[in-house]
Amino acid sequence: MDNSISKNKLFVASCISLIVTAMTFAIRAGILTDLGVQFDLNDTQLGYINSLAFLGFPVATVFGGLLYNVLGARKLMILAFASHIIGLVMTIYAGGFVTLLVSSFFIGFANGSVEAACNPLIADMYTKNRTEMLNKFHVWFPGGIVIGAITSKVMSDFGLGWESQIAIMLIPTLIYGYLFFKEEVPESEHIETNTATNIQSLLNPLFLFIAGCMTLTAISEFGPQQWIERILGNSGVSPMLVLAMVTGIMALGRYFAGPIIHKLNPIGVLLMSAILTTIAVYYMSIAEGSMIYFGAILFAFGVCYFWPTMIGFVSEYLPKTGALGMSLVGGVGMLSSSIWQPIIGSWLDTEKEIALSSGAAQEVAELIAGKAALGNMAYFPMALIFLFGFLFFMRNKLEKNRIPQS
Repeated sequence: MDNSISKNKLFVASCISLIVTAMTFAIRAGILTDLGVQFDLNDTQLGYINSLAFLGFPVATVFGGLLYNVLGARKLMILAFASHIIGLVMTIYAGGFVTLLVSSFFIGFANGSVEAACNPLIADMYTKNRTEMLNKFHVWFPGGIVIGAITSKVMSDFGLGWESQIAIMLIPTLIYGYLFFKEEVPESEHIETNTATNIQSLLNPLFLFIAGCMTLTAISEFGPQQWIERILGNSGVSPMLVLAMVTGIMALGRYFAGPIIHKLNPIGVLLMSAILTTIAVYYMSIAEGSMIYFGAILFAFGVCYFWPTMIGFVSEYLPKTGALGMSLVGGVGMLSSSIWQPIIGSWLDTEKEIALSSGAAQEVAELIAGKAALGNMAYFPMALIFLFGFLFFMRNKLEKNRIPQS
């Protein structure tokens, strides 16, 4: 690698772009109720707004994954920057449901472009400790959610509306845009850059298996988080503080992921995560009052390693898939989340209607609906216990094809 290229500066720029990505998730979760009130939207419609943000992500990862070998990380990050600016400004000046759908898609496309560019860039720069560095990069997804959740709560407490909360995200967006315009980005040296080989390797049964698992790991993480305000709004705890606590724990866990990954290897980490997440989501569906915080702590430890370890698994165990493989497995996860968002919204609407028809007060009905939705979501990580259990059983055979890690 050219000595004039600073890996550290590129890593910092990548982390700031991921902070923006995470803030869009956190702040959108915090303003869903405000959007519903201002534009007279029900939970199913709010689910479609969430869905378009998640849908933009896989569209970008497919596009970015296929063209990474041609465009490179820098041009993809410029595209991410432009899409973030368009999406955020359109959201601020949204006139209704349709405008919110379009602006959410642009933000999702920007978020997917960040993943499509930064994951292979980091894997290429730190080829001897890929999963560890990808976990450290992904520290800033939960880290950014903490920043976004606290920002949303503080601004709300000071009477600042949802438009101001969206506008604040323009600041870190401009910072990462400037850094990527300024810094020189290296050409790929340690990942497979033959697109034909990448595409052919996607047919590997292991890749298809992992992609299927990613549909469940993603919704296990993003289902409860994205609906936290609607689910826990009447539970007696502060939803945004719960979100900040969960993601703060996730950030610490990812930062210190190296020793755990070396001890258990990625497959063992994924199995452990699935078990903890199942217990946590079910517990939160039955917990009352302050005990919800205990469930949230378990949830944080459960989902902490899912996303970066899945990306790292592809880069280490399926290296011939290259940037395309890493991008597509992330895209599959977000596509799954996109599909499930309106379904989760419909669960909330249906359960609330049932509770109201039985004579429950509005706030009680919303709490009942939230707990029922959480109970349904526990089935996602439960399925992963069996899938990752099978992978764990096959781990010795899989290790033979893994890229050596320091």
